[in-house]
Amino acid sequence: MRDDRGAVFRALHTRPGAFLIPNPWDVGTAKFLEALGFEALATTSAGHAFSRGLPDGGVPFEQMMAHCREMVAAVGLPVSADLEKGKGDTPDSAAETVFAAEAAGLAGCSIEDFSGDEADPIYDFGLAVERIAAAADAARALKRDFVLTARAENFIHDRPDLDDTIRRLQAFEKAGADVLFAPGLSTMDQVEAVCAAVTKPVNVLAIPGFTVAGLAEAGVSRISLGSKLSTAAFGAVEAAAREMLDQGTFDYARKGYSFAKLQTMFSAG
Repeated sequence: MRDDRGAVFRALHTRPGAFLIPNPWDVGTAKFLEALGFEALATTSAGHAFSRGLPDGGVPFEQMMAHCREMVAAVGLPVSADLEKGKGDTPDSAAETVFAAEAAGLAGCSIEDFSGDEADPIYDFGLAVERIAAAADAARALKRDFVLTARAENFIHDRPDLDDTIRRLQAFEKAGADVLFAPGLSTMDQVEAVCAAVTKPVNVLAIPGFTVAGLAEAGVSRISLGSKLSTAAFGAVEAAAREMLDQGTFDYARKGYSFAKLQTMFSAG
């Protein structure tokens, strides 16, 4: 099964409808989500960084790969990884990122056109396309199936330019990406425009107001959550802390997941 995870992951993108791929941030949440019935998982760069007390982008590449290896070993599901811009800025570094991801046992990974520099956040169009082309060549050179997701990051870095985003996604498709992703789309019109502009599977980041059925009808193949589960967990901890500090009560504990169920789940391996 482990060697087939890439093929299993690819097949999820080709069946009718849209599938959910949640983003655990550690082994416990990965096992928990697997037990709840999800079919694939994706790491979250932000969620993992927050769990280590770091900002998004603050985990060095080699440490992120160690995290990925741990996640893959913990579950029997295909795991894709949010690897941000990868090992570096060059096309060669994008290819090296794919080789490292495959060696970690991942079924796929995403590579984005965010440079990591908020002063100049988006790679020039030509470099962005060259990076995806190199990553796609690397993925095709592997001995097992591997799903490459190309991300156009305009909308989450204060550049809500739909035309440029679509131009980039179309170029990433031609360069060999398997899945196309523009995080930060906020309306169904935007989602429909992206899905109509490309022929490869599209991933959309879930936000309040979107539904699985609505996104599937728009042509979306995969729905991810990004950091939303991890920020929801921090929100629950904050609410519990505020109740204890401000009211001196512990009613928050009534809403927690069953200790006994978690004990049984994790005892089973």
